[in-house]
Amino acid sequence: MAHPPHHEPAAPRDLTGIGIGPFNLSLAALAQPLTQLDTVFYEQRPRFDWHPGLLIEGTTLQVPFLADLVTLADPTSNWTFLQYLRTRDRLYPFYFAERFHIHRAEYDAYCRWVSENLPGLHFSHQVDAVRWNPQRALFEVDFTQLDADGEAEALGRTYTRNIVLGIGSTPHIPSPLKPLADAPGVPVLHAADYLDHRDALLAAGHVTVVGSGQSGAEIFLDLLRHRPTGRERLHWIGRTEAFAPMEYSKLGLEHFTPDYTRYFHALTEPVRDQLVARQGQLHKGIDAGTLAAIHDELYRRTLDGGWPDAVLTPGVQVRTAGRMATTKIELHLEHTQQHTRTRLTTDAVVLATGYHERPLDQLLAGLDPYLRRDSSERPRVDEHHRLVLDPTITGTAFVQNAELHTHGVGTPDLGLAAHRSATILNTLTGKDPYPLPPRTAFTTFGLEQPAAVPGARQTHRLTPLTDRAHDTVKP
Repeated sequence: MAHPPHHEPAAPRDLTGIGIGPFNLSLAALAQPLTQLDTVFYEQRPRFDWHPGLLIEGTTLQVPFLADLVTLADPTSNWTFLQYLRTRDRLYPFYFAERFHIHRAEYDAYCRWVSENLPGLHFSHQVDAVRWNPQRALFEVDFTQLDADGEAEALGRTYTRNIVLGIGSTPHIPSPLKPLADAPGVPVLHAADYLDHRDALLAAGHVTVVGSGQSGAEIFLDLLRHRPTGRERLHWIGRTEAFAPMEYSKLGLEHFTPDYTRYFHALTEPVRDQLVARQGQLHKGIDAGTLAAIHDELYRRTLDGGWPDAVLTPGVQVRTAGRMATTKIELHLEHTQQHTRTRLTTDAVVLATGYHERPLDQLLAGLDPYLRRDSSERPRVDEHHRLVLDPTITGTAFVQNAELHTHGVGTPDLGLAAHRSATILNTLTGKDPYPLPPRTAFTTFGLEQPAAVPGARQTHRLTPLTDRAHDTVKP
């Protein structure tokens, strides 16, 4: 079925969004009441889908339902999760369920409801290029409208004063396993495609799960629950030193506040890079409840006196991999602490090896001469989530979930989506349609006191050592 042709207005847009994942959907939802803004958002996929291959039955978000698209910036919005429940006559069931962390499938359904009812969203539109037109002082956004089969149907161009990139991340496949993952018919797949292949994995003789984060734990648990007792034939390996819980203490979670984001952005580039490398437990660990459920399931299978045929080994990396005969896969493993090596023969491999930021270089090739980069050739991003461009560019290019190196571990976190969207809209309008709190954490991340909240009780002011003439730092 062909889509109706998409005609762009003669006047330039105020803001054009590229990609419709949760972050740009949040921005579109908060922009909708701002009638002075003319916005449009494009997405290559035919509809909104949020990690469909990982919507395993019973899995929940790792953030509370208040981290929906809009609530933490505007709880009165028409696009809150509670409003979604109201339209479904489900407020009372949710109230009695007493759930702070909702099912992942429910979050996906909520976002789809927003995407299907919010104006200005265009799915099946692939953005091909972004350029700066100095004669018009506008961005040019070229796109291809796709038909139901994903084939090109029509070409179009939008002129816009500002753009926002929310193109998301892409599944990461370790290089030793990429040839097998790319080969047709070989059961080596990324966790992003797990549900599409679940039946085949349950029927496979032996399955190996690679990756010691939340996705790896959820997939291992799902396979474990649905394979015969005593004949589980499962391996779970990961590079980390332990199958460890994610940091979920209340003060630890303050690393996902705007306060910490501001602190992190103000640090020097080398310090930021060191911090990101050391903060894996803040966002790459496993939910303690999932770890408990795995142990409970393993323990249940020992009640008849035997041990489950499941091997869980942390501290292991895959050096190389290849095919054996026509149906088997051989993994060459190395233990990072023992420095020992072995081979593992398996029938299927699930790679729960995470996601990488989708590179902006190809999409922004037309803007490359104007981009300012850091010492590692990454785009520089200012505190308001704007790409730092040559001063001759009078428009603004915002980014969402592409600034881990400048804004820290909260960058991909759903809990900061509404705040970042509000920051972008406040910056874009030069006003404060969404007033934001000056302070969001009890922790003071540094020796400078954060701005005081109006009416708040004054606290003791920390005085930096450099401001105190009688104090010196001695070697």
